[in-house]
Amino acid sequence: MTEAVSISAENATALRFGRWWQLSLGVVCMSMIANLQYGWTLFVNPIHDAHGWSLSSIQVAFTIFVLVETWLVPVEGYLVDRIGPRYVGVAAGILVALAWVINSMADSLAMLYLGAVVGGIGAGAVYGACVGNALKWFPDRRGLAAGITAMGFGAGSALTVFPIANMIKASGYETTFFKFGIAQGAVVFVVAWFLRAPDLAFTTSRATPMIGTKTVRGREHTPIEMLRTPAFWVMFIMFVLTATGGLIATASPHHTSAERPGPRSPHDRQHGAAGRLRTIADVVDRSA
Repeated sequence: MTEAVSISAENATALRFGRWWQLSLGVVCMSMIANLQYGWTLFVNPIHDAHGWSLSSIQVAFTIFVLVETWLVPVEGYLVDRIGPRYVGVAAGILVALAWVINSMADSLAMLYLGAVVGGIGAGAVYGACVGNALKWFPDRRGLAAGITAMGFGAGSALTVFPIANMIKASGYETTFFKFGIAQGAVVFVVAWFLRAPDLAFTTSRATPMIGTKTVRGREHTPIEMLRTPAFWVMFIMFVLTATGGLIATASPHHTSAERPGPRSPHDRQHGAAGRLRTIADVVDRSA
């Protein structure tokens, strides 16, 4: 059990400010990787139109991205514990930029899949660094810290749905991949330099989480101990079931009348409005 110790009011204020600052930095980084997942659907049809690859082949890249992004997080989290969130975040920023630069130049499916792998590693590293760091800084408010950090993941893409869609229409998907990739990666790279894990002064001054007079968590558990608890597997299954439906919806490309062969019907003008409504729906969906 971690007991609270007496610290000065000045130090207590500094610690409180410091952890909210760290939480804010994590939210910024999370918002910068959101488009790697949520913005993908905006690029699928332009890639199909440019290269003639089947939609199913293009969507393999999204599958690769999600698998790499999620299943490597334990490894990336281990690195965060060993060397800290700063250097993991800085390296992730480089990968985040590189992923969409690769996509902008991809002239084969293999190269598109390579971009997915690079992006998955980068996004997973940012996710692991920011969420893990938030939980360390907020041992007494883990749910709040994790929720705010995750909020940045959705809010970031909600703010850029229209700019990305408009740039694709005006300049092409390659330019959009390149410019947004560089911008997003640069922000993560710069912000990550300010990330740091809590030091001994903080860890020795934090209070044991309580509900009334009952201790919520008396000690930390090792990864092996965590895997032995039924609660972990219940939550794991819940996340898998919830994420499966969400990712299927996220990966669905925008279908327009231009994709259908043959002459266009008088009703095709309605599809332009439907496409705009779909973009608005994307904003709402990513904000939820």
